[in-house]
Amino acid sequence: MGKLRVFSAKEVCKILEQHGFVEVRVRGSHIMMQLRTEDSTVTIPVPNYKELKIGTLQSIIRQSGLPRSLFEVDE
Repeated sequence: MGKLRVFSAKEVCKILEQHGFVEVRVRGSHIMMQLRTEDSTVTIPVPNYKELKIGTLQSIIRQSGLPRSLFEVDE
């Protein structure tokens, strides 16, 4: 498992959009990203900060179901 790199909210949203998520709204300091399937809907709040904390990024990765490798440092 590689080391997670520091991301801004915009960078995380861009990765999520590349994998089917859509920005549904911005409320306060959070961007709501959503992925709809036939069975369910996954909604992920992304804090609109210049640098997301590692724990927040881990939570976003877990909720999205995307591979962790998309968010790791390239070596």
